[in-house]
Amino acid sequence: MAAGKLDTLELAQALIRCPSVTPVEGGALDLLQSVLEKLGFTCHRLPFAEEGAPETDNLYARFGESGPNLCYAGHTDVVPAGDSAAWSSGPFAAEERGGVLYGRGAVDMKGSIAAFVSAVSGYLSEGRPQGSISLLITGDEEGDAVNGTRKVLRWLKERGETLDACLVGEPTSNEALADMVKIGRRGSLNAVLTVTGTQGHTAYPQLADNPLHHLARMLNAVVSEALDDGNAHFPPSSLQLTSVDVGNPVTNVIPAKATALFNVRFNNIHSSASVETWLRERFDKAIDRSRGADYELSIRVSGESFLCPPGPWSKLVSEAVASVTGKAPELGTTGGTSDARFIKDHCTVAELGLLNATAHKVDEQVPLEHLERLTAIYRAVLERYHPR
Repeated sequence: MAAGKLDTLELAQALIRCPSVTPVEGGALDLLQSVLEKLGFTCHRLPFAEEGAPETDNLYARFGESGPNLCYAGHTDVVPAGDSAAWSSGPFAAEERGGVLYGRGAVDMKGSIAAFVSAVSGYLSEGRPQGSISLLITGDEEGDAVNGTRKVLRWLKERGETLDACLVGEPTSNEALADMVKIGRRGSLNAVLTVTGTQGHTAYPQLADNPLHHLARMLNAVVSEALDDGNAHFPPSSLQLTSVDVGNPVTNVIPAKATALFNVRFNNIHSSASVETWLRERFDKAIDRSRGADYELSIRVSGESFLCPPGPWSKLVSEAVASVTGKAPELGTTGGTSDARFIKDHCTVAELGLLNATAHKVDEQVPLEHLERLTAIYRAVLERYHPR
């Protein structure tokens, strides 16, 4: 791919054609590094490995040495395509037809990466910025998120290199392009609740202690009461049951154990620790331990809730959006987790990308017009952050 001002569609297609299903690099970082080096970026490939998680390749690229350092963060890894035969064209064919680009990663988030790199190429073609522009691109955002952005941020800190503001290119748009800029995210807590009782015959329940009866009361205790009512920036926290299982193939045996899985998406009224306390208080009241029943609660937290309050950075991004779309975006916190949950500990962060409607779906797609307009928005962000 030639240096100079880049074509967003051409770069997006080249990236999609790299089968970088997490955690496989698939040539996507090689491609980005080649393109960015031709634009004058200094690139660092940063593979990290940790026992229990796949080795992940990452890329940090920087143009300039002085501050402030505006960073774009994203990921080239994608989720599996699923049944390739269900796609109208190959998931990695990057076919464009009828003004729409199809392919795995088109919106989440190779299209966004292409738009930013294209915007940078146009911006740099008219002169150097006073500060720096950097890209932090990981290969495990869709995976365990162990050997990716967190490790790169630690590497930067050890080098004494700072980020002053960060734009994450996740697909944040809902109904129209750039209708939402995210300035925070809910936390996510996954729980396994295991209740033990006493196995027995269903005809003699007095000789057993049915763990399902305890489990039903315990689950009712946490789904019948709201954690909170939300606040100015967050919707109410949500607890969703995802599985109840006993592994019991017969109808005349009271099981000895019953298990439930659930997820809690919590706002910044809570921390994962306070959510766990809330859960245990209600479980302790609902279970009857008089006959020996008890429970275990196993919790895994994939991210804490956070908010970067509206301020100069979100204002700049909103103004850049309005200059292209004619309408200021909503500042929101909805959706799942993203690597912004790590970046917020290092600098102020906002997220802005393509429509999320087809992310992770068969025939993931983006209108070419959206790629062009997102490129223009990113260019407007660069112009405002690094005015010349």
